[in-house]
Amino acid sequence: MNIIEIIDKKRRGLTHSHEEIATLVGMMESGKAHDYQISAWLMAVCIQGLNMDETTWLTQAFVDSGKKIDLSEAGGVVVDKHSTGGVGDKTTLALIPMLASAGVKVAKLSGRGLGFTGGTIDKLEAIPGFKTSLSGIEFVEQIQKLGMAISSQTADLAPADGKMYALRDVTATVASIPLIAASVISKKIAAGADVIVLDIKYGSGAFMGTLEDAKDLAFTCREVGKRLGKSISTVISAMNQPLGYAIGHSLEVIEIVNLLKGQGPQDLEDLCVRLGGVALIGAGRFDSLEEAESTLRAELHDGTALAKFKALIQAQRGDVGILDDFSLLPQPDRVLMVPSPQSGYIAEIDALEVAKSAKLVGAGRLTKDCPINLGVGVVLRKKVGDAVKEGETLVELHAGDKDHWEALEVLKKAFHFSPQPVTLPPLIEEVLVGDVWQKPSVQV
Repeated sequence: MNIIEIIDKKRRGLTHSHEEIATLVGMMESGKAHDYQISAWLMAVCIQGLNMDETTWLTQAFVDSGKKIDLSEAGGVVVDKHSTGGVGDKTTLALIPMLASAGVKVAKLSGRGLGFTGGTIDKLEAIPGFKTSLSGIEFVEQIQKLGMAISSQTADLAPADGKMYALRDVTATVASIPLIAASVISKKIAAGADVIVLDIKYGSGAFMGTLEDAKDLAFTCREVGKRLGKSISTVISAMNQPLGYAIGHSLEVIEIVNLLKGQGPQDLEDLCVRLGGVALIGAGRFDSLEEAESTLRAELHDGTALAKFKALIQAQRGDVGILDDFSLLPQPDRVLMVPSPQSGYIAEIDALEVAKSAKLVGAGRLTKDCPINLGVGVVLRKKVGDAVKEGETLVELHAGDKDHWEALEVLKKAFHFSPQPVTLPPLIEEVLVGDVWQKPSVQV
């Protein structure tokens, strides 16, 4: 089959056959199709789209390109959760012990962050000694014994997606809902979990800019999962301001520990509880979201989830002393306070600008091999809806040895004010367990 004909067919807006999709991925894997040819096809997809059949076939081709993890020996229903990414999104660190405490197995493969801030694995590496790379045998055995494990994602899971994503990243072809869905779902299926929960974010600090795009992505992921025999639930959450108050690796670990001690930010607690509730219903542990969420909130406030987090750190050789002594985590060189230029109410915090400032002081990377500073970042003192007086501290910049003046200027631009009180927008817009709409008893 001719790669040029495949490219031309999509350029003209025609539908690929299953064989054409499989051939395209196979030629990319073997090197018979050049990078510029795959890039041309990707641009045609961004313009013309893929239908649900094509998206499903592409997802399956990605899965078939590498190994699959067999979690059948882990015992019981195994849950995985994935976020499309946001600023200050540290929910995975809390959800793993919360769900394990509630009686479901959790198998989480995570990555390092590119762009503005680091990923879940980077955050965990702020804990001294924490082993973030487990072998397949270690991963399954820990789930058997402890009910949970987290490890860095290996390159042999859906490797074709990795190759295609590398091209998407440098050819302005990331923003395609079918390509995003195929990328996310292929890795989740290859990772072997029985129940998959996706936190799809939209807003200024998210990849999906609008609620409509987020809903489209959620539907596509659920439908592809259904066609490939996987139960996928979706939660759509807002990312129009950072989640919680902390952005940065040590800072986010501290915020998670405080959350597990029952002292975390309300928005972070609400999202963790909602995501966890969806996972528990999908795993068959509860029939109602209200009952599941009540159980999870109790775990956050009675020390159950904190004890489980301690067990996770111990199992993966981390220093549990950080739970009581945050000075054991990487520290910044200096902490700078940004005062409010006026009195009023916080009307908006541009999450993307906050993330940019964190990157400027060293919390983000351009390439996977680029070193990051685990001790730097940003801590918000005020969030949308809060009243503020002129000169009162809006935000802290935790800086390293890099020049921090540009980061300070970017951070100042992130805050917008109103002379009148501001109504806080909803954090969570939509919850579906499989295809079943869930109407929570409490809106957050």
